[in-house]
Amino acid sequence: MLDFFKEIISAGGPVVIVLAVLSVISLTIIAYKLFQFVGVLSGQKRINAALTQVQARDNQTALNALKLRSPAERVLAYAITATQNRMPQGLLDAELQRRGNAEVELLNRFIRLLEVIALISPLLGLLGTVLGMISSFQELELAEGAANASVLAGGIWQALLTTAVGLVVAIPAAVAASLLSATVERASHKIESAIGRFNLIVNAPASP
Repeated sequence: MLDFFKEIISAGGPVVIVLAVLSVISLTIIAYKLFQFVGVLSGQKRINAALTQVQARDNQTALNALKLRSPAERVLAYAITATQNRMPQGLLDAELQRRGNAEVELLNRFIRLLEVIALISPLLGLLGTVLGMISSFQELELAEGAANASVLAGGIWQALLTTAVGLVVAIPAAVAASLLSATVERASHKIESAIGRFNLIVNAPASP
């Protein structure tokens, strides 16, 4: 297997080396983000239980119900604590907005880099193919039409190899970036929903 990869790198030249580096970066980011996203959408039952306790004016039990494993739980826990400490509503709203944005920004980290890798990898592969084809036809021109067909075919095969490698690198990066972005969007909606429900409960007029 190692010899196979060495042959590909040798055949593809510098472009394949660059694509190999991008592949390592891409796979590292994907592994890191998968680890980071564990539990990011969890905790809906705990949030519901906490909001029920908030409605019952039992903030401490509400805090105990949250495990702080998801962004929505962490932001909601801060909202409950700040309300207990009688933070002014205007300041609380601003701080909750800041904390929600910080959670989303943390989740979005490195996703743009995956998108860039997915974008440039096929272009680098195409560049390698074009350069390889130019080299093959230069050899054909120097041979004045007497070039061995098998040698020419080998040169074209090497040229097309970079396009294939570029696509192999780009496809996982593009799929991962799309799925991760969708997960971040869902996590953002969960934060907004939890805080929206919290504000409705806290700011609801008292029963006569």
